[in-house]
Amino acid sequence: MYLTLRDRPANGQRVRVRQRVATIVVLLGVVSMLTDISTESVNAVLPKYLIFVVGLSPQAFGFVNGLYNGISALVRLLGGWIADRADHPKWVAFIGYFASALSRVGLLFAHSLTAISFVVTGDRLGKGLRTAPRDSLIAAASPPETLGRAYGVHRSLDSLGAALGPLIAFWILTVVLDGYRQVFMVSLCFAVVGVAVLLLIVPDLRPRRQLLGTLGPPPLPGRVSLRHLANARMARLLMAASLLGLVTVGDAFLYLELQLRENLANNYYALLMVGMNVSYLIVAVPLGRLADRIGRVRVFVGGHVALLACYLFTAGPFAGPALSIGCLVMLGTYYAATDGILAALAGRAVEPAVRTSGIATAQTFQALAGFVSSLVVGAMWNQIGLQSTIRWFCLVLLVCIPVAALVLRGLERQSVPA
Repeated sequence: MYLTLRDRPANGQRVRVRQRVATIVVLLGVVSMLTDISTESVNAVLPKYLIFVVGLSPQAFGFVNGLYNGISALVRLLGGWIADRADHPKWVAFIGYFASALSRVGLLFAHSLTAISFVVTGDRLGKGLRTAPRDSLIAAASPPETLGRAYGVHRSLDSLGAALGPLIAFWILTVVLDGYRQVFMVSLCFAVVGVAVLLLIVPDLRPRRQLLGTLGPPPLPGRVSLRHLANARMARLLMAASLLGLVTVGDAFLYLELQLRENLANNYYALLMVGMNVSYLIVAVPLGRLADRIGRVRVFVGGHVALLACYLFTAGPFAGPALSIGCLVMLGTYYAATDGILAALAGRAVEPAVRTSGIATAQTFQALAGFVSSLVVGAMWNQIGLQSTIRWFCLVLLVCIPVAALVLRGLERQSVPA
């Protein structure tokens, strides 16, 4: 896959250069695609399974959804620190992918809130361990000026799997009555294949050793500590990401509201996820390229404007298929404009030798904010209804977007060299 990048030489003229996306980026994209087929096939049925089969209340569902969004924060920093210290991000990522695959086995036997909570915790702990080391591998293999595109390519493959997973779940539930167990079995198979690809095919990059070979003495001592992450750039990024994360409604709540509003059959819930992920797939690479061209902060903030539009389409005064499709398109655009872009911003906000820890720190703050948000949404849903809850979050997000934009203003001009 070839992408175009622009370099500006000393004389100020623009030169167009053909740059190939690193093979490891594509391989990691394949691993993420297989894993997301596994994950999203489960996510496509889990909310309906928990509410209508297990019988969870709105507050209990909010708790489980909070675990899903926030429990990974417990190990993200640990995964980043171990990957930086040992200089083996691939193997830290492998442990995370393996833990998530193992949780699929537990899902076959979980039939209560406690058991489901343990399964979700295991899956999300694996997610927390693997995400920052994987993103660090992408950053280590890509020139700084093409990071947005590299993450866009990876997220495109990731979102392809996220679209295929719900389609598989929809097909299974269409041909098998109450085929939740069959969905969980298929999910396990794809998770195992993804782990095998990572183990056997993805190379083991050594980011710190690369720095030693190209820059001479390592820029930081062997021990990585939090003081290496403490700088004004990182503080501003964490502040903005946390603020916006606190006013973000989890996907499952949005899908449930759309299904209730449009009176869709249970198995059509999966198709809502397909629509979002197809949107993500279409715009991930273009938005990554746009971020490299006009600035990642602008695209990151713009993604939250798309999220605001998504809330308006979901809980506004009007309804209909066109508005539901608009909601899914805006939600996919939001993820394409923020997911990889946050990792790119965090990776440039700290020294290269602690890049994985920097990415993990940003993702940790975002995950903790998502956990708190889910608990709040669950409680408000129980009191005032889901639609009214989304409307309140819409109003607060409208206020927080310009505040976050002000906090992030000029951040990229202060980024450290790669």
